[in-house]
Amino acid sequence: MSEEPGSTLRQLPRGRHRLSREEVVASQRERILVAMGEAMCESGYVGTPVAAVLKRAGVSRETFYEQFRSKEDCFRAAFDRASKLLSDRLQDTIAELADADAPTRMDRILTAYFQHLIDDPAAARLFLVEVYAAGPAAIAARMDLQHRFVTVVAAMLGAETDEQRFACATLAAAIGAMVTGKISGGDLDSLWELKDQLIALAQRSGTVYGNAFAG
Repeated sequence: MSEEPGSTLRQLPRGRHRLSREEVVASQRERILVAMGEAMCESGYVGTPVAAVLKRAGVSRETFYEQFRSKEDCFRAAFDRASKLLSDRLQDTIAELADADAPTRMDRILTAYFQHLIDDPAAARLFLVEVYAAGPAAIAARMDLQHRFVTVVAAMLGAETDEQRFACATLAAAIGAMVTGKISGGDLDSLWELKDQLIALAQRSGTVYGNAFAG
């Protein structure tokens, strides 16, 4: 099972090694999923052939199709990986903020969200921008991720009523749209300015989004 050169990712050591078959497969899969996001930063989903992913991942075509049925199947797996990493980071942050006041909680959660996008811009572009070109199943997965983000926003702002939860859904949609535009345009640094503006908006809004800033 040969590996193609040209990958920018960490590959398995050449020659004999002590890794199990499961470890080898897991390493190859991780490289393929990361490579999918990186390749799309250059050419977008539509313009990225499987060959470009293989080159970046340093794996053979045979290896790719042992794990994925198609480019779309690989994209869905890469999307699931990226969204889980983001969700885990946000949940870890939320778990640390049980006793924090509302401004601190909102600042820390948004900081974790924006920093995650900055740390991995390829994954951010994958689940915020390119997902809309990857077909109905991928878009449905994106909508599910958006619903989970609404839950984070509602908890962050102390939403209790149906009206407040709806307001949080509109705020989450607005955040998603603004962040998507910045990711698409490569304007990552301005995410911090957006964070400050969102906190100020929540503080001015009283109980529109929830009771966190009631007062």
